[in-house]
Amino acid sequence: MAGYRRQLYRDDAVVLRVQKLGESDRIITLLTRRHGRLRAVARGVRRTMSKFGARLEPFGHVDLQLAGDPKGNLGSSLHTVSQVEGIELYGKRFLGDYPRYTAASAIAETAERLTPVEREPSLRLFQLTVGALKALSRGEHATTLVLDAYLLRGMALAGWAPALIACAVCGTPGRHRAFSVPAGGVVCPDCRPPGAAHPAPATIDLMSALTTGDWVVADATETGVRRECSGLVAAHLQWHLERALRSLPLVDRGPSVAGTVPPPGGGGAAMLRPRGDAEAGADGTSRERAE
Repeated sequence: MAGYRRQLYRDDAVVLRVQKLGESDRIITLLTRRHGRLRAVARGVRRTMSKFGARLEPFGHVDLQLAGDPKGNLGSSLHTVSQVEGIELYGKRFLGDYPRYTAASAIAETAERLTPVEREPSLRLFQLTVGALKALSRGEHATTLVLDAYLLRGMALAGWAPALIACAVCGTPGRHRAFSVPAGGVVCPDCRPPGAAHPAPATIDLMSALTTGDWVVADATETGVRRECSGLVAAHLQWHLERALRSLPLVDRGPSVAGTVPPPGGGGAAMLRPRGDAEAGADGTSRERAE
């Protein structure tokens, strides 16, 4: 359209993912406070002299000025980043810490999966994501506890919270010993399906503590209980997403403990391969580059 100028608007956002575009640009996937998840092109950020390339790295909380229609009704679906100010660049604190970096990667991937529709506002998920990254950066709690708390609360926002204080099938209250992912949480003896897991009571207590934010209980748990909790949480999340998260098998959860639920992600050797260097075509479509 002759004379058309793209609208400018501001928002703050968490950088979830970056993709290469052309020789010097990137496509940035953002979870914004007021406009939900969207993608924007950052021109020239891969050049050495870029003014704001370092501010658009994963896990950063930034304030942005974007060019494009906030509702996506006009022009390209890809917006353009015209200005960036860093609010808190959490990613720089994780670069030398493998457990925290992989946990942050799992948080970012989960946030993207829980927002399947672009530009659909999700304020509570945005606040939860910023809070989880802040907790990881401070190191006040174990990395796996922060990650599992985020996954449980994220599932609650999506309507997938596991039943922990009553049978997921019949609603009978009590401390039920069996846990069934397809059933939706703990199940009583009458409703227990074949193949249900039998986690330790402390594992269910930990899941409840992480859901409600009771860090006194969560911090006092043992490694074996945390690993069993992680396995149940990951299995429950991926059941509802109907696909595996690629970052979960890479999360460092400490030494293996016999008798616990298998590590989350369990998709075989293929799931353990690191993600390739993603390139984006002119239409913004991602493709993996063979190594």
